[in-house]
This record gives sequence, structure tokens and C-alpha cells, in this order.
Amino acid sequence: MAKIIVIGSGFGGLSVAIRLAAGGHSVELFESRDKPGGRAYTYSINGFTFDGGPTVITAPFLFDDLWEVVGKKREDYVQFVRCDPFYRIFNQSGRAFNYNDDETYILDQIKQWEPADQQGYQNFMATTKTIFQKGFVELADQPFLHFTDMLKVAPDLIKMQSYKSVYSYVSQFVHNDFLRQCFSFHPLLIGGNPFDSPSIYAMIHYLERKWGIHYALGGTGALVNAMTTLLQETGGKITYNATVKEITVQNHKVTGVYLEDGSYHSADIIVSNADIAFTYQKLIPAQYRHIYTDRKLAHLQYSMSLFVLYFGTNRIYRNSTNLAHHNIILGPRYKGLLDDIFNKKTLASDFSLYLHMPTITDTTLAPDGCETFYVLAPVPNLDASVDWTKTAKIYRDRIVQFLQDNYLPGLADSIIAEHYIDPLHFKNVLNSYKGSAFSFQPTLTQSAWFRPHNRSEEFDNLYFVGAGTHPGAGLPGVLSSAIITDNLINGVTNSSAKKQKLLLEMS
Repeated sequence: MAKIIVIGSGFGGLSVAIRLAAGGHSVELFESRDKPGGRAYTYSINGFTFDGGPTVITAPFLFDDLWEVVGKKREDYVQFVRCDPFYRIFNQSGRAFNYNDDETYILDQIKQWEPADQQGYQNFMATTKTIFQKGFVELADQPFLHFTDMLKVAPDLIKMQSYKSVYSYVSQFVHNDFLRQCFSFHPLLIGGNPFDSPSIYAMIHYLERKWGIHYALGGTGALVNAMTTLLQETGGKITYNATVKEITVQNHKVTGVYLEDGSYHSADIIVSNADIAFTYQKLIPAQYRHIYTDRKLAHLQYSMSLFVLYFGTNRIYRNSTNLAHHNIILGPRYKGLLDDIFNKKTLASDFSLYLHMPTITDTTLAPDGCETFYVLAPVPNLDASVDWTKTAKIYRDRIVQFLQDNYLPGLADSIIAEHYIDPLHFKNVLNSYKGSAFSFQPTLTQSAWFRPHNRSEEFDNLYFVGAGTHPGAGLPGVLSSAIITDNLINGVTNSSAKKQKLLLEMS
């Protein structure tokens, strides 16, 4: 068995560490911060608990599978509850559209906007099952190490119209402009532009409809802590406040890591859950890199960044507003705003928001008589000429004012705890290149084989998990990347048992 170092304790790092430790390897995970989670770090302020990162849990079976690898049950460690509706989506006038897994209910919601789109939605959903079966069940846990792997699936990708964007694909079936937005925003959850992300990401609809959207009681941090406990019970070791400064290389192989404190730790294999561009550019000296040079890394397309405001109020809103657990508030522009964020790299005067209100489901995240929120706005990454040291407070005030005027009356005077993160946080704290929130943008030419591989093209014993490698960002993608890397390290060529289980569930 190998001595394996894992860098970073995000969902990808924890997942792969658990799988490798369960396989008998000696696993040590180094985390630069004082507790686990990566982007799922939690903040505790004045009695409030704020989940720093992912709040939408899809594909719960992937978490169940992780515990099954160790011979245990996930529900003995952390509880999942279903959210209904999945999302409450508001147009610019505050009119809401609710979305869940009940087709009759969804069709009734569509009827209120555009009766003619009911059949179109049904036709759209009928195609997403095929897309999910090919894109997720068959391909999401395959490594795509060789170009021939891409050629084998090219006919299927063409058949599924992967050359079309998600928005264009949805628009074939749905004609109401607002409904098109409701059924095409999902790539934003993984760092993609709905007008650029290939239509294969329409499979997210099938994933949600089939298995639902869940919340981990206690917050996402409770799920991270449960995974940390599972890793330690499986024999893995975690060291916090341990920043990796360099990955050492000898004879075209990585050999270990130097930590910031000067200590050296050797390894047979290294798995990085850190940002891939950061790993190559900052941890491996340039003379050892011939493919992922600084020049190449600079010319790849990176996802947008995020501005996220976490705030707690000294008043209860859940009984007096039309808000759900997960809310999406669409602004006056859709394509124009996304063009500003992804292409023009400018900070627009308008915004669209994701408003998370977890205390609707779980009151333990706030003191008695209080409410916990987080509001997220997609913003351009650091390619934009925005001085966030000056802009962040102004942007925060604009969002608070908007929410107060439209959804949360009296908000400004009710906030008693708050924290925000911006693109500088993603760059300086999370070590994300250009401050991107989801690593490489999921375009057609940056997916599958075209994405940085799960096993490094530079070094045979360096591996990657997380948003930047195949299959991409989002919890299902990140957890699947851990399966791929575990299989590669252990010489497993498929995950047939998992696939058969999924296929049975789909039938």
C-alpha cells in the first residue's frame, strides 16, 4: 500500500482521502486553514452559523456510497432532509415560480406563466433522462486520460446536441422568456454561463427531479464534520494550519511536500484538492512543468467569481415573507448581465441573487428569535478592473438595500452579525487563480478530455480532485472526481456496481 498525501480538505479532498484510507493506504491530509471544508468552511459569529460554500445537496446517493465504502451508513453520522420547493425563483417584479419534483405541480406552475409551454417542458424533461444516463452514469466516473476516450463518445455528444448551449437547448422546448431562465440557470451553480455551457449540463434537471434537493441538518458544515470523523475512523490523518509551500519533484515524479513551517513530508503519491492552476503555478517550480506552463494557465477560461454576504438578523422573517429555503432572484437582464460577468468582465449596476434562508428548515443555525441568511451574487473574476478593497462595502450596501426594499423589510437595522467574501477572498484565502469561484469554466472545449486530467499529464503520481478536474464543479462532480482518482490509483477500470445501482433507480 502507498503513502499518500492529500492537499486540501474540501469535499473532493475528504472524499478521496476516505476512499484511499478504506483501501488500506496510509493517508495524511494537510489543510492550510484551522478547520476542514475548503469552500464549505463555516463561520460562527455571535451565535449564528453560516455555511461558507455549497448549500444545495443533490445526488445524495453519492454520499451514501462514500459511507458504504467504509461499511457504514451515512444517516448514522448526518441527516439529510428534502427541500420543497427546490427553488423559489423570482422575476424582476417579485413574482415567483416554484420548482420541485412533482410534475403535476410544475406543470401547474408553468400554466400560470405560459400554458403552451407545459408540453414543451415535458418534452424537455424526456430528453434529460438520456442526457443524464450518458453524461453522468456512463461518463462522470471515467477518467478521459486519452484523446481516443473523447472520440469514442463524440457521436453520442453530437446526438445529444452538446454543441448547443444550455440556454439554446432549453429554448427549443420552452418559449416564455422567464421560464427559459428558470430552466437554464443551473450552469451558474457550477461556474458556467448558460449561454456557453454545453447542453449536457441540462442533465442537472433530471438529477434534481429524480433524487431531489436536500439539506444537511446542522448545515453543510455538519456534513463536512461527519466526513472528517469518517476519515479519522478509517485511519486517515488530518493536520490543520498546515500550508503546503512546495511539491518536490525528482525524475519526473512528485516525491513529497514542504510545509510553510519548513517540515518535509515524503509521499509515494500526492492528490491535490487545491485549485489546479494554483497547484501547478505556485507549488511546482516552472522548470518541471512542460504542459501546464504559466503561459498556458493564463490563457485558459476561468469561471466567474462570487460576492457572498452572510448575515444574521435579530428578527424572524420566515413567517412574514414569501421566501423559501433556496431563492433565486433574477434581475432585469439575463443574457446582458451574464455577458458583463463572463465576457466583458465588468461589474454591472444590476445583479441577480441567490438568497439562502436555512433557518426556514433548521432553526439551530441562529439564536432564538433570530434568522440566518446568505446572499450570493455572481461577479466577474479578477480579470475585471474592480478594486474590491473599495467596492465590497458599496456592493454590500446595494444588496442589503435591494433586499430591504423588496423582500426583507427593515433589514438594515436588523442585522446583528455579518461577514462577506469577494474575489479577493477566493484568490488570497482559497488560492483560486484569478479569484474564480469554480476553477475552469465548463465550456465544451474545457470539458472531459479537454479539462485538466484527474491524473496529471506532467507527473504519473500526481492526481487531482475537485472542481478543476473532470467531471467538474458542483457536489456531484467533485464527489465523482474522487471516485475517478481512487480508481486510477488502485488500478480499477470501472465502477460497475455503482452504475448498475443507478440504472436500476432510473428504470
